[in-house]
Amino acid sequence: METIGLVGGMSWESSAAYYDLLNRGVEARLGGFHSAKTLMASVDFAEVTELQEAEDWDGVAAVLRDAALAVERAGADFLLLCTTTFHRVAEQVQDAVSIPLVHLGDVVAEACRVEGVEAVALLGTRFAMSRTFFTDRIASHGLEVLVPDPSHHDELNRIIYDELVHGKIVDDSRKYVVSLIDELWDAGAGGVILGCSELELLVKQADSDLPVFPCTTLHVAAALDRAVA
Repeated sequence: METIGLVGGMSWESSAAYYDLLNRGVEARLGGFHSAKTLMASVDFAEVTELQEAEDWDGVAAVLRDAALAVERAGADFLLLCTTTFHRVAEQVQDAVSIPLVHLGDVVAEACRVEGVEAVALLGTRFAMSRTFFTDRIASHGLEVLVPDPSHHDELNRIIYDELVHGKIVDDSRKYVVSLIDELWDAGAGGVILGCSELELLVKQADSDLPVFPCTTLHVAAALDRAVA
């Protein structure tokens, strides 16, 4: 089994989900007492968020690069960034290490194509929805990517940062997000990407008639495919 390197802390709720899903996945695949071989470097979410808000992407890249190098030196065979928003600097992180980085955008796009989805909606942080670094990566696989109207970005961002990153699950927020999914369905989306680990705490497939593509779950599955191949 290969050792999975994780750059986490963005948020710690997201990192905990990765760790939990990786170990449950190995147990399900291999049985017995098997668990995932992982190495995690967890950064300070406040620090990288402040750098993001200041548009200091070289600073963000430096923090995540150092974390990635630490897990590489410790013996990781490949790398995951446990975040969507900070995939903004994924290429810079990949350039700094000699082990492969499994890019979340590629993983999610492949899952959409397997399901025959041609147009997919992205829900995530305001930054991920308003910039093109992640949607362009998905679109490079031949998919059309839709995002909610900008009038919804602030509220979705609030739900993520004020509630979900602190582990708060609010039913009214779930109803709000499901209503956004319905609007995007009407706009032509054939599926919806939960482009933020924390959103998987709030919305499940049972909440939507559209196919739901949960980024963290898919990222973990791709990592397990590689680690136990």
